[in-house]
Amino acid sequence: QAIKNSATNRSRAARNLQADFRLVTTGTPVENRLSELHTLFRFILPGYLGSWDHFRKNFADPIERDRDPIVRDRLRRLIHPFLLRRLKSGVLRDLPSRTEINLTIELSEAESAFYEALRSRAVEELTKTSAQKEKEDPGKKAFMILAELTRLRRACCHPALVDPKVGKTISSAKLAAFSETVEEILAGRHQVLVFSQFVDHLALIRAELDEKGIAYQYLDGSTPTKKRKEAVDAFQRGEGDVFLISLKAGGFGLNLTAADYVIHMDPWWNPATEDQASDRAHRIGQTRPVTIYRFITKGTIEEKIVALHHQKRELAESLLTGTEDANVRLSPEELLELMRG
Repeated sequence: QAIKNSATNRSRAARNLQADFRLVTTGTPVENRLSELHTLFRFILPGYLGSWDHFRKNFADPIERDRDPIVRDRLRRLIHPFLLRRLKSGVLRDLPSRTEINLTIELSEAESAFYEALRSRAVEELTKTSAQKEKEDPGKKAFMILAELTRLRRACCHPALVDPKVGKTISSAKLAAFSETVEEILAGRHQVLVFSQFVDHLALIRAELDEKGIAYQYLDGSTPTKKRKEAVDAFQRGEGDVFLISLKAGGFGLNLTAADYVIHMDPWWNPATEDQASDRAHRIGQTRPVTIYRFITKGTIEEKIVALHHQKRELAESLLTGTEDANVRLSPEELLELMRG
């Protein structure tokens, strides 16, 4: 899981290890791009899938960009002998039920106007400069679009995450919905995991819990390993009804079966990451049914992200089972289209 980015020092160090046998374990061999799969195979079978340039030309681009089913099936046959999958369906007898609910949240009139102003300005600016930037540097165009998309996603969570001054005058419908939902969950004597990809969003949620006197544990990417374990153990003992976790920091390696509710405050681009986070509660050792809420603001970029989720699932399944076609690479034009009304 931690070496899928080939450019990191950790990944390079892993590839330099000397060993007679190598094994990779991961819940998401293909989380976002086929480059991750290539990196894993560079570790376990160096050279088997060729260089990255060779792999990109012969597999990644035809599959992700051109949706070529023949190339996809050829890659599936190449990797199949080295894969051993354990599916959730194989252990369902040992797991309680799992219910997933998308909660649609209506923005207030003021919050909606703020979001729409951001969206309109972003589309206007990007449309105006996109042709020029694409000639200068195509990658820069995509970066600019992603930066604006991130601003819109943050605005869906709370106006203060985009403009602190505006956040003092416009409240967050999502934070209000969170407060109401958590109170209902705790009234039923349950514990809940709360995930957000934005650490400063978690800070706003912490302030809300502090104001209401609700005990909680907290974990993000900056939490030291020792403190991380202490927080997990304390939550499992019942010290805290809520566990606030940044999505990436809590996506794997945690056993939090004391919770039987999970809340995703904001949708991530890839559903596999969300699934891994939810599985901190829905795993072997859990004895109660698990309910998973996703907070989705109506009429915003969040609805479009959720609509894209099935493409991400299909990419992984198409390679691991060979039954579906898939495409997850979005061009700058497609990214810009996500922003349009």
